[in-house]
Amino acid sequence: MSTVVKKAGGYDFYKNVLKSPRYVVAPMVDMSELAWRLLCRKFGAELCYTPMFHSYNFSISPTYRKENFQTCPQDRPLIVQFCGNDPQTVLKAAKFVEHECDGVDINLGCPQGIARRGRYGAFLQDEWDLVSSIVSLLNRELAVPVTCKIRIFEDVNRTVEYAKMLENSGCQLLTVHGRTREMKGPLTGLADWDQIKAIRQAVKIPLFANGNILYYEDIERCISYTGVDGVMTAETNLSNPTLFTGNTSNVWEVVDEYLDIATKLGTGFMNVKGHVFKLYNITFQIKPHLRQLIANVHTVKEICDAQLIIKQELIRDAEADKCDIQVQRVTTCPNFKQLPYWVCQPYFRSTRLEATDETNKQSEDEISRKLQQERKKRREAKRLRKQALGQQSVLASKKEKKYPNCSECSCNPASFKCIHKLCKPCCFKLCIANIVDCRQHNIMAKTRLMIKQQKTAVEVV
Repeated sequence: MSTVVKKAGGYDFYKNVLKSPRYVVAPMVDMSELAWRLLCRKFGAELCYTPMFHSYNFSISPTYRKENFQTCPQDRPLIVQFCGNDPQTVLKAAKFVEHECDGVDINLGCPQGIARRGRYGAFLQDEWDLVSSIVSLLNRELAVPVTCKIRIFEDVNRTVEYAKMLENSGCQLLTVHGRTREMKGPLTGLADWDQIKAIRQAVKIPLFANGNILYYEDIERCISYTGVDGVMTAETNLSNPTLFTGNTSNVWEVVDEYLDIATKLGTGFMNVKGHVFKLYNITFQIKPHLRQLIANVHTVKEICDAQLIIKQELIRDAEADKCDIQVQRVTTCPNFKQLPYWVCQPYFRSTRLEATDETNKQSEDEISRKLQQERKKRREAKRLRKQALGQQSVLASKKEKKYPNCSECSCNPASFKCIHKLCKPCCFKLCIANIVDCRQHNIMAKTRLMIKQQKTAVEVV
């Protein structure tokens, strides 16, 4: 029978183990890797989560663990997040990291289609018994506390009951993303701080809020309104990792910092490329020619070389004070700040909440229609790029052959070293017919005939 592991819980865990963090970097698939976490800590993050790991893959594959989970002494406090729908599998995965982190988080908030197909994330929020069994098992068996990250229901009362169930099951810290699982992509709207506030009043464990954090001022506003213990950021963090400092930083300086850390740690190319695209999102919309410098690279070294060119152009614009170059014109955000494109700032996605401008208001249906058209254009552009790559491969296959065709059959390539300049099948026929050798093809017709004749002569004698 398993024994209960003594460990910190609730506010003891929050204060003494996590050191009372208020600024938290969210778990982000393929994006909150070690290099990014260290960068964020340098800019004021007090707690970081790893990317979400699939518990099944993590539990059975040493390669998956090695490629996806890295940490170091400077990477603390740290919480590792898993997704899954089998208690024993999630526990088995968590056992691999329980001595390399400060807590294990269960992803109960992922709204993506892959989570629906895999039956995890926000698509477990209707299976309370299963969720409770996962949380309670990890709480009993792990050497570190278990935490959870959830999304809200439409009904605030159901959300509160869900949070209380998690608390009673053994969850020691709860993060609430104030959006429903349907609020994603073009349907993303404002997070509901009122629901988070209601949860704060109902549970006794530490609580983090996630959603609507665009600027430094939003952090204190959220904490003051909801009463939470800390604020978690995800999307804003990717475009502005200096958010927690309250200062404005030049984007090229942040990219330099990240590339320096990533290069020293040997961070994977796709991780690095993804972060550079996120940081330069607004820049690349204004200067698409700079986007191509990153789009066409294949190594981290090439990204660093492209960064030198990008940085020079941004510095020239900054010195010339070209503040009028700005693509974001957000009127639906009450505290929107008009900033030069070369500084780190939140990126506002075009959603149905986004108005075009004050003189040309559009209905939500019209905006949705335009978004669908944009997506179709992107898909068509992607298809044309793939088609172009296919044509290039066909042309490459038609280039001059390395070996000449066989002079006999003209089908197979001839061997350079063959004394007859033939392919092997044709050379075999020639050697047998004329009783000659070809050492290159190891066809020794003449030699074998001589050996046979010698053996026959010996037998006769």
